[in-house]
Amino acid sequence: MRRFFGMLYVQVIAGVLAGVAIGFFWPDLGADLKPLGDVFIKLIKMVFAPIIFATVVLGIARMENMKELGRVGVRALVYFEVLSTFALILGLIIVNFVGPGVGMNVDPTLLDTKAIATYTTAGGKTGGFVDFLINMVPTSVVDALAKNDILQILLFATLFGVALSHIGSRAKPVVDFLDSFVHGVFAIVGMIMRLAPIAAFGAMAFTVGKYGLGSIVSLGKLMGTMYLTCVLFVALVLGFIARISGFSLWKFLKYIKDEIFTVLGTSSSESVVPQLMRKLEHAGVSKPVVGLVVPSGLTFNPDGQCIYYTMAAIFIAQATNTPLTLTDQLVVLGVLLLTSKGSAGVTGSGFITLAATLASMGKIPVAGMVLLLGVDRFMSEARAITNTIGNAVGTVAIARWVGAIDRVQLARVLDGRPQDEDLQELYERDEEPVVPAPASAAAVG
Repeated sequence: MRRFFGMLYVQVIAGVLAGVAIGFFWPDLGADLKPLGDVFIKLIKMVFAPIIFATVVLGIARMENMKELGRVGVRALVYFEVLSTFALILGLIIVNFVGPGVGMNVDPTLLDTKAIATYTTAGGKTGGFVDFLINMVPTSVVDALAKNDILQILLFATLFGVALSHIGSRAKPVVDFLDSFVHGVFAIVGMIMRLAPIAAFGAMAFTVGKYGLGSIVSLGKLMGTMYLTCVLFVALVLGFIARISGFSLWKFLKYIKDEIFTVLGTSSSESVVPQLMRKLEHAGVSKPVVGLVVPSGLTFNPDGQCIYYTMAAIFIAQATNTPLTLTDQLVVLGVLLLTSKGSAGVTGSGFITLAATLASMGKIPVAGMVLLLGVDRFMSEARAITNTIGNAVGTVAIARWVGAIDRVQLARVLDGRPQDEDLQELYERDEEPVVPAPASAAAVG
């Protein structure tokens, strides 16, 4: 029994349930517990930039062939674009089939838009594709690290890793230092993760205490449709990708269950990036692939966000009785294919991107976004969990695509060897995962 309750995901579930209870019975107290979740997210973000930087630099610096870098990058971008498109289309199909907004008959001219003013103002400042490319280049390295700007950190880390690879043996002191540095940072992650149950408790208590269960009931059909679509996407689309990549999706989800439940409690896919990278490496995925795909996937492969975008846009049109032709809906899809990639690192990026999309079309009333405020926070769990699972599955699939995964180690880990407690000891002792040599060359590839 002690061993069961000692598992992190069990503790996180207990924290979530306790948070819901506190928020429901003592809403004022629940609303005051928001700092517990905020501090945890800030602690994770504290080590976020150093881990991404050091991991990417080490992975590239140790590459024997620089062509591999380009091969991984191009295939990752192709994969991200295809999966994002699938997510957008699935959201579009389901929301049209279920029609969660049909019959609400909301007059958009009577809605109070003050609550969304911040998002709509920011949405008008997101800029186009050229601005997006320009913003990828940091003003300075320190500025990129200080702001936790994922794309800017990735750009500099990639260039630095390539430079170290070119200068050969002279780079060894720097590589050794970064190797020791990243070990130390991962040890910090192990300490921070002990606080995940408390963070989940505080975040859920705040959510229920602030918005109440009544807001869930009033727009429950939209929420149910969103959760159903995310489940279908994970089970069907990601399940198919896992199957053709040679591993069981169910076993993989069990392997990353700690991360999934942590995301459920914190509603942030960023909160598990460091430990997710560690687990993927432990499962046999090569360090360069993990270092490049996981961070970039946060920006270019937000599957849960994409499902939310199309569902939210069409829901607003249904609720406000705004007629949309098939062409109009395809335009929404096309615009979102671009705007969904340009909101990385922006607070409230989901709302901002949606505002920018609706404003660019000029047909669906932006004021209708007010309808989403009550339940947006509750749907964020579905978005974040789908993003996390999609990113993790995508990393393994891309590694399989480029032949950068030890399939023997992957099968061994997903079958339960080593056990979860052995992996926890790995974090605490900060040891490198031991990847056994394959029994034969035919066993890998």
